[in-house]
Amino acid sequence: MRSKLKRALGIFSLVVLILLVAVAWHVNDQIGERYSHDESKTKFAAIPYYNSALNEFVSPQKLVYAKDSTTGGDPGFMRFFKRSPNAPQTALPTMPLSKSDFPRVPEDLAFYWFGHSTVLIELDGRRLLIDPVFENAGPLPFIAQRFANPPLKREDLPEIDVLMITHDHYDHLETNTIKYFADKNVNFVVPLGVGARLKGWGVPENKITELAWHQSYQHDSIDITATPGVHYSGRSNKDRNKTLWASYVIKGGYKNIFWSGDTGYSNHFKEIGAQYGPFDVAFVEIDAWNKGWPNTHLFPEEVINVISDVKAEYLVPIHLATFDLALHPWKESIRMVSDLAGKTNTKILTPVMGQKTVPGVTSTGKWWEMR
Repeated sequence: MRSKLKRALGIFSLVVLILLVAVAWHVNDQIGERYSHDESKTKFAAIPYYNSALNEFVSPQKLVYAKDSTTGGDPGFMRFFKRSPNAPQTALPTMPLSKSDFPRVPEDLAFYWFGHSTVLIELDGRRLLIDPVFENAGPLPFIAQRFANPPLKREDLPEIDVLMITHDHYDHLETNTIKYFADKNVNFVVPLGVGARLKGWGVPENKITELAWHQSYQHDSIDITATPGVHYSGRSNKDRNKTLWASYVIKGGYKNIFWSGDTGYSNHFKEIGAQYGPFDVAFVEIDAWNKGWPNTHLFPEEVINVISDVKAEYLVPIHLATFDLALHPWKESIRMVSDLAGKTNTKILTPVMGQKTVPGVTSTGKWWEMR
């Protein structure tokens, strides 16, 4: 009897060990690779916002972070393991999509928002896919769960010309999506350092373009320029700011687009507007603000200021309605930004997830109030 118990415990221990090894391998794969310190110094030494001694990139403004409970600045990581009390209680409206719903020839300017910061832009007959995330926002399936499924699966996407990443946080850079596109005829545009992640997931080096701020990549008639932001990067507690983050200027033959990326508010918006504006459309993050980290994300009133600063005709809110990242009700940000846009005569486009939107043509409404 004792020998049977000992054998059972041995088998149980072995199974547990195998599971732990499998989980560790999976998490390590989700984190991805990065350049060594020596590689980074060689590649980035001339970059003025790269600190060689610390092997990290430096934000234009130091990020403020308060841990006291009165600000909500330290909500605790464990909240990502359970469904958020700030999540919608019923399904959000979406327009389901399949490959057949996309035109054979892309528009001169149109876009589809798939939730959070995932957007497909049609420009000059080409397709750009930005920050594609179709699952949850963590290294394990049960961490930072989505409020709802996106309007399509990644396998239902049409052919993509350029896949762009703003930074390597899990809600913007998804391992499985990169692996899916690794062997496709797609060009990848990422900030400095993020290329190491992609190569580790199977993307050929010749398909990857890493950009410093104010460096550009040309694809046919489309010019993509990385621009600054006030933010940070990292996928674990050991790689904070080892890679760069960016906003983007996307200039076609006739249309000019600004993509804010994740950022706090600063003078960089006015500088971008002066150097690269005016813009026909500005996609601006509006959610995950918190008084405990006042310059990591944009507050609603700052979103409106951004549109003025960059000289944009239309505002398209992004970074919302998918993950609870900052402890406020899921529709608080879009409600506040929409109200402020109305008071300031700011043109705003708020499509339902999956809705094809042509600026100046497509009518959008307050879908968050229609539930």
